[in-house]
Amino acid sequence: MSTAGLFHFPTPLTRICPAPWGLRLWEKLTLLSPGIAVTPVQMAGKKDYPALLSLDENELEEQFVKGHGPGGQATNKTSNCVVLKHIPSGIVVKCHQTRSVDQNRKLARKILQEKVDVFYNGENSPVHKEKREAAKKKQERKKRAKETLEKKKLLKELWESSKKVH
Repeated sequence: MSTAGLFHFPTPLTRICPAPWGLRLWEKLTLLSPGIAVTPVQMAGKKDYPALLSLDENELEEQFVKGHGPGGQATNKTSNCVVLKHIPSGIVVKCHQTRSVDQNRKLARKILQEKVDVFYNGENSPVHKEKREAAKKKQERKKRAKETLEKKKLLKELWESSKKVH
């Protein structure tokens, strides 16, 4: 077999790159190779809750305030911290995770949407269910770690008692 045969791929290789924020889905798909159908894939670490309650922009009160925390002059002199209030429930979210106002606005809306959903749906909210599952997994890990530690102590005691006998 020739060396060229080893590197023959039946279909063209494509690489999915994150597209700029302002593009719509069809524009993102056209950035990829033409003629190839690609289904949108959820990025790792990003959670999407399609069942959450939607927010009405008329029910939101938005303010931009100066940031706080480390960063010095770049943080303390720019008003890129977003304070978002949901008027019917009275829930207030303050977001200053990035230096970009647009990204902070999007993050604040996402956080507020999750909090409003928990406020109205309580234990039936997907966010609440996920937190409960995470707490359950943490308890299981603690339990396993405790059991392992007890086994090690028992083994150590058996080892030391066997040394004394010999």
